[in-house]
Amino acid sequence: MTCALYLQPGREKSLNRRHPWVFSKAIKKVKGKPALGDTVKIYSNEGKYLATAAYSPDSQIRARIWTFDESQHIDQAFFEQKLARALAAREYVIAEGGLTGFRLCAAESDGLPGVTIDKFDNYLVCQLLSAGAERHKGEIVMALQSLFPDCHVYERSDVDVRKKEGLDKITGPLAGYAPTAPVLISENGLKIEVDIIGGHKTGFYLDQRDSRAALERFVKDKQVLNCFCYTGTFGLYALRGGCSKVINVDVSQPALDTAKRNVEHNELDLSKAEFVKQDVFKLLRQYRDEGRQFDTIVMDPPKFAESKAQLNGACRGYKDINMIAMQILKPGGTLLTFSCSGLMEQNLFQKVVADAALDAGKELLIMERLNQAADHPIAGNYPEGFYLKGLICKVY
Repeated sequence: MTCALYLQPGREKSLNRRHPWVFSKAIKKVKGKPALGDTVKIYSNEGKYLATAAYSPDSQIRARIWTFDESQHIDQAFFEQKLARALAAREYVIAEGGLTGFRLCAAESDGLPGVTIDKFDNYLVCQLLSAGAERHKGEIVMALQSLFPDCHVYERSDVDVRKKEGLDKITGPLAGYAPTAPVLISENGLKIEVDIIGGHKTGFYLDQRDSRAALERFVKDKQVLNCFCYTGTFGLYALRGGCSKVINVDVSQPALDTAKRNVEHNELDLSKAEFVKQDVFKLLRQYRDEGRQFDTIVMDPPKFAESKAQLNGACRGYKDINMIAMQILKPGGTLLTFSCSGLMEQNLFQKVVADAALDAGKELLIMERLNQAADHPIAGNYPEGFYLKGLICKVY
């Protein structure tokens, strides 16, 4: 018998708006003894059916919604239908960019809470972050094999958030074989190396594709500083766009080694690329003290805020790093600056960057706003899916 959750009076409003989460405080009563990841029916206090969800007894998000259709079974066919729809929605993006690397499934935004899947050439890399995703791992893999019979499936569920769901970290092949070497993908005519086993997240930041392409318009004959470069893909677009020099900065030597190989994969001018292993904050201050200046700066830091408690500190970090970047920009230079912290709302990020300009004694013009690429969609019922914010600024 399917277990059930009954909500506190008046707590059904978010589900009526089809938000995919139910928090622990919204639950009045649990019928039955659902285990981690079990499928449960959710009812209002009056007993009206609201949704079918995956149960997570250790998480503040006590239930994540699979469907609002009471007749829907959560089985392989369910996952196959969801993934097929996700693929169909992205077909135009894949075709336009000639992409062999893209996000196939963006978790809640594609109606599959906790299920993130990236496709890198003939590898499907899964990050399963919820109890329900873990419980239905087998059906998810079978659905992927049905849709992509020639692909290997590899798991990268090695992130701390799984602890909140009562899950251990895990990695390894789910179907087929683990890659024995980095995988090459194609993005807007560029070849990019992806380390599926040891790279960040699932191996690569697909969400910045549009921002990388935007950079190419601001680099002709320019000196470019690419901060937090990871494997140097912003730098590839800078080189292809005709920059006179691009300095790629990261604290990881393996990432910088990959960045150099990426230049070689694309037969771009390696003499115009420099790779610096250094803390970005320290290097920016060093460049400022030396009087170094750049025409274009890319500021793409890691997430500074993992929780609301860290948001004030994150604001200080973003403000500090953007202030110093503006101080080493030539007058009229271009700053592309980003925040991937979902808690950092668009207006707040814009205010932080504006405050950085005031502290730097600079005038700021925000020319364009950027966000995550189209294969990272934002569902209307899940505004939390909007996490990546970017600004293209002119600084005087």
